[in-house]
Amino acid sequence: MNPNPPKPDKDDLLYPRSRYYGEFKPENLVFNANLQEFAQRVSYICNLETAGKISTLAAYDQIKALWKQLRDSKTELGIGGTETRDEED
Repeated sequence: MNPNPPKPDKDDLLYPRSRYYGEFKPENLVFNANLQEFAQRVSYICNLETAGKISTLAAYDQIKALWKQLRDSKTELGIGGTETRDEED
């Protein structure tokens, strides 16, 4: 037994990443990374709002901006085919 096990990296703790099990394409991997980052950041924003550190409106605006970034990355990567949806901003 190793008396000095490796210490977990702080970034691994703060920004965990899960394996990707979907169809292996570079654009799918990039979008998956973007999706995981989106989820992590939304979680932080929700926690800040719950703790009273930011307002509900500020949290909503930040999450809305993150959603637009994720949606734009999906479009730029060509994920999901050619269907389009008109979404209210």
